[in-house]
Amino acid sequence: MSGLALSLSLVACGPQESSGEAGGSASPESETRELIVWEDIEKSEGIKDAIAKFEEEKDVTVKVVEKPYAQQIEDLRLDGPAGTGPDLLTMAGDQIGTAVVEGLVKEVAVGEDIQSIYTDAAMQSQMVDGKIYGLPKAVESTILYYNKDLVSEEELPATLDEWYEYSKEVTKGEQYGFLALFDQIYYAQSVMSGYGGYIFNKDADGNYDSADIGLNNEGAIEGANQIQKFYSEGLFPAGIIGEQGINVLESLFTEGKAAAIISGPWNIEPFTKAGVNFGVAKLPELENGENMSSFIGVKSYNVSSYSKNAELAEELLVFLANEENSRARFEVTKEVPAVEALANDPVVAESEVAQAVAEQSVFAELTPNIPAMNEVWTPADAALQTIATGKAEPKDALNQAVETIKGQIEATHGSK
Repeated sequence: MSGLALSLSLVACGPQESSGEAGGSASPESETRELIVWEDIEKSEGIKDAIAKFEEEKDVTVKVVEKPYAQQIEDLRLDGPAGTGPDLLTMAGDQIGTAVVEGLVKEVAVGEDIQSIYTDAAMQSQMVDGKIYGLPKAVESTILYYNKDLVSEEELPATLDEWYEYSKEVTKGEQYGFLALFDQIYYAQSVMSGYGGYIFNKDADGNYDSADIGLNNEGAIEGANQIQKFYSEGLFPAGIIGEQGINVLESLFTEGKAAAIISGPWNIEPFTKAGVNFGVAKLPELENGENMSSFIGVKSYNVSSYSKNAELAEELLVFLANEENSRARFEVTKEVPAVEALANDPVVAESEVAQAVAEQSVFAELTPNIPAMNEVWTPADAALQTIATGKAEPKDALNQAVETIKGQIEATHGSK
């Protein structure tokens, strides 16, 4: 999940404007035949065999360093110019636009034969103005977790309204029914978009239009009204509002005090280790017949613009993200691969989580990957928190949020 506010202050000093020894591909004579890969935390085991094979085939040394993937772009801003950065890094799809504007990642030359193996949405996340800046390694989406000891699969409410009614029946003391972090736009948009709300509309060419914001249109307000009643009627505890909300939410589920929550695949391992008897499913439907949507999170491999072995790094990019290695990585990390054919692979298909993500992905949308998205998170979350705490009504809160977002986009990025 990525909601980091990313500074554009380094746009003017990207690698294309730095000295020749800081960025770009080195000449064959100076090539060191060594690559550095920044992988996500506790995920390097998933590419261990692939790295070893690449090293042997290409006669190259590859050093893998684990870093939180959502923060790698921040580290690249400093380590890239210093010559201590990676050749290949892991990024969140919604950071691509910012990275491209800042000149941090390199356009890659991959043909249609390579592009075609990935799902359309995953591949689209790597494109800016028709150019490709990476390859998708994994996809994720929020899904519904439910405690089988509290609610069976047969009893599982199918709609958000049914969960609302269920919660009214079972909520008592420290025991709750359905919980979600609806004070955050990352989760609340699942409801708001089902009624017609949107963050940025797209123009005729399919590009996001940062001037067309739909977070306060009629549908978004209706979605916020649906969210508000969970808070106003005490069905959501006050503790799940704000910065510590995610920790409280997860603790309540782990302790058997919540029948169901909305979260992502990142909690499979923690919940399993905690001994929770849980199941997973796609998100519920809304009362208008639409299914709750979600953001498709895409993790990708991208070539640093500062790489001195960019051509070799691009070869590794294609190799790590191919079908064979994506399947092998899934077996170890359980991150759902972005390769379309693997959805029907027996190893992937038998995973309840992978199937839930696949089912939910039908109703999901990409997180906008343009730099203007950085101006959305904080004002939108602030508005939703005032709704959750009863300090403002949805219409007023969302109008204020959009006004703030537009002002920040104009100040930071210009009119578009």
